[in-house]
Formats: sequence, structure tokens, C-alpha cells
Amino acid sequence: MSGLCGYLGTTEGAAVQHLLAGMAAPLVRFDDSPIRIAAAQRGGIAVAAAAGSASVHGSGGVLVAVWGRPLLNGCAENLAERFSALWQIHGAKACAALSGPFAVCAMAEPGGQLLLAIDRSGVHTMHYQQLTQGVLFGSSAAALQAHPMAVKTLDPQSIYNYLYFHTVPAPRTVFRGQRRLQPGEYVQYRHGHLETGQYWKMEYQEESNMSFGELKRQFLSTLEGSVRRSSGGARTGAFLSGGTDSSTLAGMLASVSGTAPRTYSIGFDVAGYDEMRYARIAARHFGADHHELYVTAGDVASAIPRLAAASDQPFGNSSAVPAYYCANMARADGVTRLLGGDGGDELFGGNERYAHQAVLSRYEQLPSAFRQVALEPLLFGLAGQLDLTMLRKARSYIEQALMPMPARLETYNLLQRYGPAEVLHADFLAGVDESGPIGQLNDCYWQGKGLSQINRMQTLDLRYTLADNDLRKVSLACELGGVEVAFPFLSDEMLAFSGRLSPKDKLNGTQLRYFFKRALRGYLPPAILRKKKHGFGLPFGHWLQRDAGLQGLVLDSLSDLKKRQIIRADFIDRLMRTLIAEHPAYHGTMVWVLMMLEQWLARSDAPVRK
Repeated sequence: MSGLCGYLGTTEGAAVQHLLAGMAAPLVRFDDSPIRIAAAQRGGIAVAAAAGSASVHGSGGVLVAVWGRPLLNGCAENLAERFSALWQIHGAKACAALSGPFAVCAMAEPGGQLLLAIDRSGVHTMHYQQLTQGVLFGSSAAALQAHPMAVKTLDPQSIYNYLYFHTVPAPRTVFRGQRRLQPGEYVQYRHGHLETGQYWKMEYQEESNMSFGELKRQFLSTLEGSVRRSSGGARTGAFLSGGTDSSTLAGMLASVSGTAPRTYSIGFDVAGYDEMRYARIAARHFGADHHELYVTAGDVASAIPRLAAASDQPFGNSSAVPAYYCANMARADGVTRLLGGDGGDELFGGNERYAHQAVLSRYEQLPSAFRQVALEPLLFGLAGQLDLTMLRKARSYIEQALMPMPARLETYNLLQRYGPAEVLHADFLAGVDESGPIGQLNDCYWQGKGLSQINRMQTLDLRYTLADNDLRKVSLACELGGVEVAFPFLSDEMLAFSGRLSPKDKLNGTQLRYFFKRALRGYLPPAILRKKKHGFGLPFGHWLQRDAGLQGLVLDSLSDLKKRQIIRADFIDRLMRTLIAEHPAYHGTMVWVLMMLEQWLARSDAPVRK
């Protein structure tokens, strides 16, 4: 694992040397081979980074490190040195000159100044903690935790948020008092004062005057350039699920490389989960050097402890398992970097819930008098006792439509459906704010006030679905598998292009990806353009009922979790004895989330403060 970590404060001499040694420790978690550390220090400032992973420059009392593969004003040379000069002139505004995936820190002795920032999509992460003596920071929680002054206490609210979101969304982390930067965000520390701000935010043009032909030309040119930059300097392959995003990247990789693209797919021998047919269609269409693996329940059981150990904090997205085995295949094949299609759904309107919410929003367009005086009293009053299928569906539709956004998006949230009081131990629940998660969603959604619903949902998904979940999943899987990952759809140019699309280009009525699919007609096979989204979903709930090894791992984990007085023992019993059999896919998700929580907690010696 590579990383960037540092400290600004009053630490001196031997303490700084201890700090640098401690910061190096997490960089060898998954590899016993020696790792070289590029380090620089001056008084009370220090930074350490895995050699080759960061550009580090120190001069005149200023120390700068840039991690990742960004460009600075279009150039990749001497990143840290050039950013240092820019920062000293423009301050935090200098971050806008960086493009691509990055994490950056800049420190100066005079006045004890510090700047931390990450890229516009949150591909990289940056954790920080304010101390009495200064600021501690790291590009991973593990790097930050290596310092003896780092907070070791877990945050109950963050654990509650994990159970709600299946990840711990920024700006919180699982550790009390430690924070994580959000996409396009920076933090400055000056004269003992810490402040956060945004150097970038997504801009939308609700109306577009460009012709379809011009938009298509820009789109294909921009995507080809993104794939070219993402694949440069490495032996590159691509994830291939058989969906539109991964298939498009496989084709673009063939174009920019001039050779058969190396592609990697995962299958499952469970009805309704295996999408290998579509991956094969795409592979044949683009002449790929295609590789496949069918993952079993035993593979899942083997991967679970590794994923938990590699995670900075509890993480409950089970799709990390197939992504991990894809990365393993690629590494065995000599590939050093994989292209992921993440971001395509969010930028071009590909999520099924976009269409569903558009249908629900139509109810608001009916005259209010008709809704409140006639329709609702009829369905919930006179006809409320009738159990006819059509009436039930109509009542369900109106009940959902009457909920405000974005709370309406959480109708099927597992923790909400069960009820927090049914899931959580009373003492634990008393110490958290149950409204915290929806409050976060509201703050993000209504930042886009005045925008169309599809663009406000896009803003929400870029933060919570993508930066906090999908990017963390793929990055974790690839890190553990020993390969790099790049996301061509998330180049700065592609973000800007998405912002120029009209809402109708993303969602035309209930037609998802309206522009995207039109632009790729004749490029992608028709079967792939027609297919519904699936991806690398894991049939965990189905396997759990029939595989003894997986059952044993889960039962042992949940038995240990009962003892922590976070989750009610009777809920765990009901989940495993009755609910999982009633609906394996739905309730299996909660089993996975609870199991991964215990797997992570078992590897952490940090207490939960009530």
C-alpha cells in the first residue's frame, strides 16, 4: 500500500524521527518486501511517502507533497515544486490548477501554515485531526493512526452512520474527532485555526444549445482522451461487467492502445446474478483478450477477513469481493492498472432510481385541490379498507410521492425499514442522533436548490454513492489485489462535459442515459445498450443458506458482535432464523453489513465511547 502522511506542530527532533517511522509502518501492511520512504522534515513539520507514489519538495521552510497521478496546469513534471510556488502566491486557490486524481499537502514553518486537499471526485482520501500541538494528517486512516497522538476511540455516531449507509461518509470517520475531506474540498490550518472550504464544485447548465452531433463529438473525444491518460505508462486492463460503462471503456482501450484490450469478468453460478453472457458479447465485439472467473462461496469466505483487515474503517459493500478477484486475475496476467467504469451512472443518468423518482414526482404536477380533496381521501379513506391490488399500488405510489426529497430515496433503507430501536441496543442508540444521516443527505441535496431533480440527485450520488462507496470499494479491492485503478469517466473534462448536458439528455421521461446511449449507437452492441444495469452484485444471501463454511464464519462473527452491546441479540437471532430465509437477497445485505462490522472491530483495539 502506498500513502502520504504527515504532521504540523511543535514536535521536534527524535519525536519527528519516531513520527516518520510510525507513518511508514502502514505502508507495508500487505507486502513484506522492504519499502523505501521519501521523507523531509524541518522543525515541527514532517511528511513521509512511499517512494514513487508521491512528489515531495522542500525548500525555504516550505514542504509540499503531492500523491497520485495529477497534472498541474496540464503538466506532470516537478509537481510538488511547482505547486509550492503556486501555493505561496495564491493560497488554497492553487488547488484548482491541479487536475486528475490527487491528494496534496503543503506546509510552511512561518506561522505554522498547512493546506490539505483532494481531487474533485474523491478518488484519493485525506484524513486529519486537530491536536493541541498542531494537525495530524494522512492519506489513509491507518497512516494517521500510526502516530501515538492519534485518537484511538471509535465514534458511535459514525458506527450508526455505517449501519445506515453501509460505509462511513465524509466528513466523519470511524474515529472520534478525526475527519476526512470531501471531493473538491481543502482544509487550511493557519495561526492555530482550522477551516475547510471548496476549491471546486460541480457546475450545471440546465439548458444546452448545442446540437446532438456536436455533443457526441465532444463526448467521444473527451472520453478517448480520458482513457488515453488513464492508461498511459502502465500495462493496463479493464473491468468488464458487460454493462454500458465497462464495455465502452474496453472499446476505448482497444482504440488508444492499438491492441486487444485485456478485460476481466466475474461470474456467479446462481440464477439471476450471472451476467457473463453480456461480458462475452462485449469482449467479442472489441476483440478483447478476455479473462473470466466464477467466484464461489468459498472464495467469499476467504476474502472476507482480508477485506476487513485492509479497510480503514467498517465497509459493507459486498461487491468488493468480485472486484478483488478481478484485480487478482489482472495482476496474475501482468496487468498493473485497471480501468473502472465508476461514475458513468452518476454523470449520465444511469441509475434506475432516477426514473423511479421521476415517476413519483409527476404526482406533484397534479392540481393540489384534486389531490387533497378528491384523490387522497378516496384512496386512504373510503377505499382504504379494500385490499385490491390496484388500490394497494395506488396508495403505495401516493405515500411515496408525498415524502419530500431526499428522504424519499431512503424508502428501502434497511436500518430505517427495520427500525433503529429494533436493531440497536438501547444504550447505544441513546448516544447517537438518529436524524444525522438524513440531515447529511438534506444538506447535500439542497445545495443544488434551483436545479432540476436529476441534477440534484446527481450531486447527491457523486458524494454518497460514488466518493463514499463505489470508489472506496474498487480502490480497496485493487489495493488488496496489487494493482492500480483509474476511473476515466471521472476525469475533470468528463465532469465538465456532464455539467453541460441538459437534464433531458440524462433522463428523457423514464429513459435512462438518453444522450449516452444515443451517442454510442453503432459503437456498442445492441444487446448491451438494451440490457438493464447489474454489475458485480454478490449472491451472498443465497450462498449463506447452503454453504456450511460461509455460515460458520457469519455465525461466529455475529455471535461476537452480540457481546459488544451495539446490536440487539434478539434482532440478530431473528435475522438469521427467519428473515434471511424469507428474502435472501434483501436481508442478506444486513447480514453482510453486520458481519463486516464485527470483522473490522475485531481487528481494531479502539473502544467505542458511549
